[in-house]
Amino acid sequence: MHKDCERIMLTEDQLRARVKEVALQVDEIYKDKRPLVVGILKGSIIFYSDFIRFLTMHVELDFMAVSSYGSGAVSSGKLNIKKDLDRDVAGRDVIIVEDIIDSGFTLANLKALLTERGAASVMIVTLLNKKDRREYDIAPDYNCFDIENEFVVGYGLDYNEQYRSLPYIGILKRSVYEK
Repeated sequence: MHKDCERIMLTEDQLRARVKEVALQVDEIYKDKRPLVVGILKGSIIFYSDFIRFLTMHVELDFMAVSSYGSGAVSSGKLNIKKDLDRDVAGRDVIIVEDIIDSGFTLANLKALLTERGAASVMIVTLLNKKDRREYDIAPDYNCFDIENEFVVGYGLDYNEQYRSLPYIGILKRSVYEK
């Protein structure tokens, strides 16, 4: 375990097993379609990669860099699109793959944006769900894990661009982000 982590919340094996389970459920829904799978950069990249590897259906891949966080640990309340989609979503089934739903601001606004752009459907698949922090009326269609209100890192999630490569989800020590 990394020295900046208080404890491991989810192990590599737990992550792999649950991601596979959720991917196979989504795969069944879209088996006769060709959805656009949109990864939200950067935090979802490892989850996204593992998720699409378990899909058997034909998919198209795209990415967005969308955030309501700057370099801190608290949402800014402002949606910031740093990288938009390369493909048109009009008439398409879209699967958003996100690392974590916290306040719900980012995904509520992103789902509304893709719907405005004419997506036939927008499904949200998330790795982690912090229900206790929800401020916006948004819920994942598929969720791997509900977690308590802890600052988590690893498996793509970061704090100031650190800890993304940890193979597990760990709880970051408060002393690291409350400096």
